[in-house]
Amino acid sequence: MNDSPLEPGRRDGGVPRPAEIRDPWVRKFLMHLATDRGASVYTQRNYRQALTEFARWHLDERKSAPAWEKLQRDDFRNYLRYLGRNHLSRAATQLRFSALRTFYKFLMRQGMLETLPIKNLALPKRERRLPKYLTRQQILDLLAAPLKLLERRISRKGPGRPISTAVCLRDVAVLETIYSCGLRISELCGLRAEDIDWSERLVRVRGKGKKERLVPIGEPAWKAIQNYWGVLKQPPAGPLPVFFAETKKAAPLNPLQLSRRLKQYLVIAGLDPGLTPHKLRHSYATHLLDAGADLRSVQELLGHAHLVTTQIYTHVTTERLKKAYDAAHPRA
Repeated sequence: MNDSPLEPGRRDGGVPRPAEIRDPWVRKFLMHLATDRGASVYTQRNYRQALTEFARWHLDERKSAPAWEKLQRDDFRNYLRYLGRNHLSRAATQLRFSALRTFYKFLMRQGMLETLPIKNLALPKRERRLPKYLTRQQILDLLAAPLKLLERRISRKGPGRPISTAVCLRDVAVLETIYSCGLRISELCGLRAEDIDWSERLVRVRGKGKKERLVPIGEPAWKAIQNYWGVLKQPPAGPLPVFFAETKKAAPLNPLQLSRRLKQYLVIAGLDPGLTPHKLRHSYATHLLDAGADLRSVQELLGHAHLVTTQIYTHVTTERLKKAYDAAHPRA
């Protein structure tokens, strides 16, 4: 009998599933993330994994499940050294301790303990990596890719899975909306028909932590949505999703499906198929700043809680200006 707080399980057919969390406080915390804080599925997954890994480490090292209220700073220093010996990246280490810190703050609010045992723990500084983005022309090439795919399939006769006009028009609208509004993928997939104010050309976005914001939507994007809805048997209304998955049910488009479709369009546009949908959000922010938008406005449009998160894009535009200066100025 395994006395670990983690009990691995399997789905039908032998496919692994996430280990069952047996620790009651971890279960309560994960429920708190999902319900009270409205954390994204990615945050829930990452925090669950971080706490699971720590519990496994503690079980291997101390031969017992962690008693959270009794752990001291030295325990977490030992864990930090363990991560270092395994050559974990700085970003991955930061993520794990962010999960632990958030979990302990939850325990403090529940009256489990009065002080934070990982407070003032020296963590390795995260590497500063500039976000990748597409140029304006690359964006235009990508936005045109779904219709190019449709044209190819129509002109090519023979065996092969036919592609739906509605799917291609949906994908045009998806790409236009992400770039027009600077949405996260989870925000895009969570859009409802009632979230679009057609008269004001605004979109209500449900961001991280149940925070809502209103963002403008450009004419190409809202026209693309109307074109997509125009070929559906019944356009969505009310709480129905703006973008349906490729099923007969009224299920919303999901992030994995979107990522797979994007890879196909990146290839058609002659771009790196390894680029993620989030690069469209990076492009949105970079192009706004390039055109003279102020940093505070871009922060609000992106839904960033802190200005420092948005400031990374100023480094992108600064680097571009430096290169332009070096290439053009006679005394650079």
